[in-house]
Amino acid sequence: MRLAVLGAGAVGRATANLAAEYGHTVTALADSSGAVVDPDGVNVAAALAHKDDTGTVGDADPADALTAEYDALVEATPTTLGDAQPGFDHVRAALELDRHVVLANKGPVAERYDDLRELAARSAGELRFEATVAGAIPVLATVEGVGAERVNAVRGVLNGTANFVLSRMSADGLGYEHVLAEAQDLGVAEADPSFDVDGTDAALKCAILANVLNDGGYALADVDVEGIADFPGSALEVAAEDGQAVRLVGEVTADGVARVGPRLVPANDALAVSGTENIVQLDTSHAGRLNLSGAGAGGPETATAVLADVGRLD
Repeated sequence: MRLAVLGAGAVGRATANLAAEYGHTVTALADSSGAVVDPDGVNVAAALAHKDDTGTVGDADPADALTAEYDALVEATPTTLGDAQPGFDHVRAALELDRHVVLANKGPVAERYDDLRELAARSAGELRFEATVAGAIPVLATVEGVGAERVNAVRGVLNGTANFVLSRMSADGLGYEHVLAEAQDLGVAEADPSFDVDGTDAALKCAILANVLNDGGYALADVDVEGIADFPGSALEVAAEDGQAVRLVGEVTADGVARVGPRLVPANDALAVSGTENIVQLDTSHAGRLNLSGAGAGGPETATAVLADVGRLD
């Protein structure tokens, strides 16, 4: 399949690099300031080397990527809130051309799901977004396989940065600021970690899950959110003494609950994952509880979810 990849951050780069291994050809690659387009296939290595040297993948206008010859658009630009732009307009342009769209960008799915569904309904292109929830973990594919109407609730640890901070504080009795600085040094946390530690990233994923389970109607504002920045280290110590752990847990139910916040879980519970690992639990009508765990972030890891979606396209 011919791919136009928008976004040359960790996920976009990894998707472009791995596309050929999965049997696909990248015919357009763009970042915010430039693009390279070739109907016979972009030289991905050269384009990314050009970005490393100059700050952009190529000299063409980024808009040229949207009108290039491709079968599926991979939208991997940074997540934005509210109107979810420019990602939403990228998706609109591709669907109006009857092209498929695969999203890694959470913004359009979390904030404008109903609008996306309406665009997709009028298009011959298909819309998929596995990579928007829990990185490499096939959460949405599992929900699709079980049937959303037979999933009663989803809960999980959905943000690796917050989980690293909480589990490290608990294991070694270290303070929040110390562990956060360590996470930044290790590249686990961004220079501005607020998106992760205030619960926004996990809440976006909960909004997406709530939309899938409830057939739309949710945005970030509909999720109750509490982060970990003000969570006292002393509470972690008390929890540990009682055989408990604290994790930032996102919860979505088929009857409308969508929330994120620190929760007490037994220290030996499946939800008590450590480090940057993510876990998602599906409570189903007929298959019981399904636990899915693994890498919830990372360029190559998330790119596997993007390319799995590409493989599902007709």
